[in-house]
Amino acid sequence: MLKHIPNILTVIRFLLIPLIVFYIFAGNYLLAFIFFTISGLTDIADGFIARKFNFISNFGKLMDPLADKLTQISTLASLVLVHIIPIWILLIVLLKEFIMICGASFLYGKDVVVYSKWYGKLATVLFYIAIVVSFILEQYKLTNAWKHLDLGLYTLALIATIFSLIMYVKDLYQKGFIDKQDLKKEVTIDKKEKKKKKV
Repeated sequence: MLKHIPNILTVIRFLLIPLIVFYIFAGNYLLAFIFFTISGLTDIADGFIARKFNFISNFGKLMDPLADKLTQISTLASLVLVHIIPIWILLIVLLKEFIMICGASFLYGKDVVVYSKWYGKLATVLFYIAIVVSFILEQYKLTNAWKHLDLGLYTLALIATIFSLIMYVKDLYQKGFIDKQDLKKEVTIDKKEKKKKKV
């Protein structure tokens, strides 16, 4: 039973997404903050328990990052729709995720495991802080200098996100996961086939 705890926590994060979205649209940013914080804490507990007791599973490898991404994107999309943050923040995040999905598709079957690096974690933490600040600003109707605090944090989070994407691509390229020899083999085979046709 204990080995299933990380997966149970992951499922809980999926179940918290509609609650977070609901309370954002309802204008109850305090409850949105509470459920968003619970989601973040379950994420931390999930990873800690899985690594500490070696409860890592294929389900967790797939669904844990998916729960993180869906929580982040759903929350940002909701904040855009209620006009709390500008749409360009969401678009940049979606573009980054699209590139990551394309990269994962390319690496499929190459037995490549992309571990989370410090720069990826930094981007996640900055987004979490920015979203929490947005909730607090809206809940307590803080204006003037406070009004631009969350936008500054989102900008930092986006810079960290773009930086992490570049670093992941660079890391994969330096480790040679794009096999240049395979490309040469294809060219060689193609040339041989052309020679056969001429004969």
